[in-house]
Amino acid sequence: KTYGFNRKWMSGRENKIKTIFSPLQVLLVFAKEDSQSNGFCWACEKANYRCSLAHTPESALECFSEKHHDLVIVDHRHSRHFDAEALCRPDREEASVMPLINAGFNRRYVENANMMACYNELLQLEHGEVRAQFKLRACNAIFTALEQSQDAIEITSEDQVIQYVNPAYEAIMGYQQGELLGKEIIEVPKSEKNKPDLLETINTCIRKGKEWQGIYYAKKKNGDNIQQNVKITPVIGQGGSQRRHSSMARIHSMTIEAPITKVINIINAAQESSPMPVAEALDRVLEILRTTELYSPQLGTKDEDPHTNDLVGGLMTDGLRRLSGNEYILSTKQPHHLPSHLATPLSLNDIPPRIAQTMETEGSWDFDIFNLEAATMKRPLTYLGLKIFSKFGVCEFLNCPEATLRSWLQVIEANYHSSNSYHNSTHAADVLHATAYFLCKERVKQSLDPIDEVAALIAATVHDVDHPGRTNSFLCNAGSELAILYNDTAVLESHHAALAFQLTTRDDKCNIFKYIERNEYRTLRQAVIDMVLATEMTKHFEHVNKFVNSINKPLAALEENGSILTSPENRILVKRMLIKCADISNPCRPLELCIEWAGRISEEYFAQTDEEKRQGLPVVMPVFDRHTCSIPKSQISFIDYFITDMFDAWDAFADLPNLMQHLDNNFKYWKGLDERKLHSLRPPPE
Repeated sequence: KTYGFNRKWMSGRENKIKTIFSPLQVLLVFAKEDSQSNGFCWACEKANYRCSLAHTPESALECFSEKHHDLVIVDHRHSRHFDAEALCRPDREEASVMPLINAGFNRRYVENANMMACYNELLQLEHGEVRAQFKLRACNAIFTALEQSQDAIEITSEDQVIQYVNPAYEAIMGYQQGELLGKEIIEVPKSEKNKPDLLETINTCIRKGKEWQGIYYAKKKNGDNIQQNVKITPVIGQGGSQRRHSSMARIHSMTIEAPITKVINIINAAQESSPMPVAEALDRVLEILRTTELYSPQLGTKDEDPHTNDLVGGLMTDGLRRLSGNEYILSTKQPHHLPSHLATPLSLNDIPPRIAQTMETEGSWDFDIFNLEAATMKRPLTYLGLKIFSKFGVCEFLNCPEATLRSWLQVIEANYHSSNSYHNSTHAADVLHATAYFLCKERVKQSLDPIDEVAALIAATVHDVDHPGRTNSFLCNAGSELAILYNDTAVLESHHAALAFQLTTRDDKCNIFKYIERNEYRTLRQAVIDMVLATEMTKHFEHVNKFVNSINKPLAALEENGSILTSPENRILVKRMLIKCADISNPCRPLELCIEWAGRISEEYFAQTDEEKRQGLPVVMPVFDRHTCSIPKSQISFIDYFITDMFDAWDAFADLPNLMQHLDNNFKYWKGLDERKLHSLRPPPE
């Protein structure tokens, strides 16, 4: 009875190891044929054994070296013909059974030519020593597999004495086999991170002959704690596998199944009839499916690329590096209302000529948003919003007066922080411009309804409203009011969506939703919220992979694509992808615009690092230190990790060759600076 520790989550499939007995091969070595040799020949035939007969030592050795028989019976009665002991071993010892045992014999049969006696003797040999040998050979194969396994495996006796650990265990835990074998488990240092009653729970399971599976903290030899997915299996003959089978049957008979459970059950069923390489590949598939982060790629080591590591850590975590309870109050907080000093533009037709002229090229991807920022004195969102919303007939769709839309745009813009170098209303106007550009693409127009277009334009306008110029991780680490309100989950994105609807609905003067009927409002509201939440970077790879798998791949495989484009589920994926690409499209803009945006985001991250150091908070993105940061490296990492795959997929759908050309040019520009070991936005003047 042994206990096996497998320190990696294993599949739910029941693995059975069977010893398959092919017909036994028997070699009879008799100097001459007689009733005894005939008796054994008959017994072999009755038992379905394959029998060979040799008359001399030479022919016996030749036959054995060719077939490697499982059972060899040597006639020891006529020593003048040949010596049985010498046949197996050349040296002689005292006259007893020991020379035979030492020579390799393990049973002595007293002459008895009775055929049934021969038959019974053969059966006893097969079911005793021979099958035991087969099992030992199978064990050797199993232990070879254990030695090669990448999972850490530990086997203990019933008394919890360690009997075996494999090389993977040694590598992960830092111990050598010799330091552990023969020791009781309790002698090996334990992690204090496990709950006090965990070991008792595990032991109770084992005593009942049940498997235990779950998270277990182990202590490495160097004292480090390591979290492991552990499965502990009591090995008690055939009973263990029976219990496992019944629990699997219960899972299969569940009446309410999540889709992932159905998938796992289908794979489990397929494995039963699959050849070994396929079964092993499906084991790996199951292992991956059981992880929670199905869409997030696993980064390499920290040293591999600190820029990528910090960007991913800063943008794709919800402050899980939280180490401090310091309260952080947003110093740049603005009142959530329309400031009285803002003048209302009279109408779309009364926009000042200089601003109108600046917006003439807004239909082009190369439109310069910074010219508009300067012309409007940092109020580009209101003016560009008026033009774009008018072009798409938003007021007509919402049945609201233009004056209400003007007031709404002003309220939203007033609640962006002009003090932020990046997340200000110019960024919102830029994202609105990109959104409108994408909505004009033929494939996008085929996919979306008018209500989707209106939702996308509204979502782009409000998607970063009241952004404090700090990341989610910072807010969570600082214990900010927003992080507490939203439970450290999608903090900013939840705030942007919620505040947008609060600002819109609290005053009829700017309530653009006042004139649409309730169901339409609910649909529109849900679409806006979904799109704003999609801009949260922790779900980046999930959104991109779903788009690729549900839209890109089926479109590539089919001639007719109507149903793919217009199904409700896929329309949601298109809208999410659209706003995500609009939100981080800076690397796909013309070079001068790309450089300006890179400078602005870097400055915002530098300011965050400065504040983290001042307040003694964890530094979320250490590479963004204004004294040491390489901006080209940070841009290269951002493009490599987040941009390239996403825009490849979006381009395949929407057809955007100009964006991909800009992306290629900009990447080469940053690479050129990096190869010259420059850290700045631009090369020094000649």
